[in-house]
Amino acid sequence: MRWNNAAEMTLPPQPRLAPVPFAEWDEETRATLLSHLRRPERYLSGAPDTPPMPVVLELFAHHVPLSETFLSFTDVMAGDQSRLEPRIRELAILRVAWRTGSGYEWNQHHRMGGDEGLTDAQLGAVPQGPTSSVWNATERTVLTAADEMIDQFTVSDETWAALASSFEPAPVFELLFVIGGYLCLAAVLNSIGLQGDISEAS
Repeated sequence: MRWNNAAEMTLPPQPRLAPVPFAEWDEETRATLLSHLRRPERYLSGAPDTPPMPVVLELFAHHVPLSETFLSFTDVMAGDQSRLEPRIRELAILRVAWRTGSGYEWNQHHRMGGDEGLTDAQLGAVPQGPTSSVWNATERTVLTAADEMIDQFTVSDETWAALASSFEPAPVFELLFVIGGYLCLAAVLNSIGLQGDISEAS
């Protein structure tokens, strides 16, 4: 894995913070965290094919009030209140995931990006960033905005003008929070040591 950052990053070999197993959750934790899953009943059926609880939720169980606030924030960006096209949201998140080396974010949103309409060629071009020929002008601007927020903690005047010409104010505002919010999450998960393979899509 190569990160497009100034310094190479090494994640800890084992998580620094152990997830709280679902079986140990109290009723309040279950009620709060499961409400943020699209199909919580899948994790409660007890059937042989019951999927494991997402490890990120088991990490969030360490601090339920904080986690509830953060998950509600991300729910707005992925739900009916969103003002940003889902495909554009996933493109921005994937660029953040690649640039930060967040394997968990990359794996989750690589699948979600495909579900929201990103083509195989586009998914494969995310690591190349805005220079790839597969992007249209708007997509290139979104990727540039993500890179600038990661590198400079702000978007340039040129990028802002391009965003303003492609989106109404509410989607621009939301896009900035998508990039910033998932940059925050990537930093937290990387610091905890949540592992996930990340490789250039083909």
